[in-house]
Amino acid sequence: MQGTGKPLILVYTGNGKGKTTAAMGQLMRALGHGARCAVVQFIKDDPAKLDSGEYHTAQVLGVTWKNYGCGFTWIGDNNEKNAQLAFKGWEQVKRWISTGAFDMIILDEFTYTLSLGYLDTEQICLWLEDHKGKKDFPHLVITGRDAPEKLLSIADMVSEIQEIKHHMTTEGHKPQPLIEF
Repeated sequence: MQGTGKPLILVYTGNGKGKTTAAMGQLMRALGHGARCAVVQFIKDDPAKLDSGEYHTAQVLGVTWKNYGCGFTWIGDNNEKNAQLAFKGWEQVKRWISTGAFDMIILDEFTYTLSLGYLDTEQICLWLEDHKGKKDFPHLVITGRDAPEKLLSIADMVSEIQEIKHHMTTEGHKPQPLIEF
């Protein structure tokens, strides 16, 4: 599948619901073309524990999926744990990119690792810029709120998801399967 076009860095950011959903749509499209795909989730806890629909589907479709997060940053010592896990997750992503193992890699909630200072934005962006032109660099789909300006500047596409209305805040609904996970 490699070599079917210029590798792109796509960013879905903003305060609205739908960033991960958009990334999973890109994943489904890529799989439909026979692409080798991986998902790395930062910050979020174990998707099997969360009973995530996208995780279950990805497992059936043979998508490599790794989590490097332990949940909300403001609970207990999660902030410190998430910082440590972010470093491990980024090291994994760099290995995958360097080996050309995948055609597309989703970095879900990755912007938080930058905006919270877990990883150095300048170093990450320099690494991506340096490696993007190399053979077998995959498409990267990055999600999360508060994407740093430097990341936006190196991205090929940026979509900002803006919340207009949300059923959980306006109607007091709880998170539900099929919609939130």
